[in-house]
Amino acid sequence: MEGLLGRKLGMTQVYRESGEQVPVTVLEVGPCVVLQKKTKAADGYDAVQLGFIDRKESRATQSCVGHCKKAGTAPKQFAKEFRAADPEAYKAGDTVTASIFAGVDFVDVQGVSKGLGFQGVVKRYRMKGGPITHGGHSKRRVGSIGCRSYPGRVHKNKRMPGHTGHENVTQQNLRVVAVRPEDNLLLVNGAVPGPVGGILVVRKALKKAKKAS
Repeated sequence: MEGLLGRKLGMTQVYRESGEQVPVTVLEVGPCVVLQKKTKAADGYDAVQLGFIDRKESRATQSCVGHCKKAGTAPKQFAKEFRAADPEAYKAGDTVTASIFAGVDFVDVQGVSKGLGFQGVVKRYRMKGGPITHGGHSKRRVGSIGCRSYPGRVHKNKRMPGHTGHENVTQQNLRVVAVRPEDNLLLVNGAVPGPVGGILVVRKALKKAKKAS
């Protein structure tokens, strides 16, 4: 199994045996329930679908309720597929815990960043802005955005004011400081996208694994 669903609990600090203080982000990873397994023979690829956090049956769709009942579990709020080298090792209804990260040195964490609302270009893209004095009338404005008669339009991806944040962000190669399977906790050294309580996808680091191999 390459990863699990989890959520961000906050930040704290721990001490190494040498006495060094290390700031860590605490992640609750799992327990996740296997809802379905995909095999190369039936689906064209090997994967396992995991569910995370129970949901009231009255608040779940009928398709979600039926899908989870096949696995013998309550409806889940979140479900995601993870690649698995040996999906036959899992069956519907099995519980996967943070123990899969035992011995893992680095992880990739994906989440939705904090939304910052509507922002202008000075704050959103750190543009300089116009002259502050001497009659300047474009202090924090974008300035000219158009072209001449050809092509006579605004180019795509032009940096403009707009909604900032609330985007899918992947923080790669975060060092694992400690794994506590009995509490389903993972302590990582580094910043993790999203607010406290935000849902995360935690995977074993892909680039570090390739580099090591």
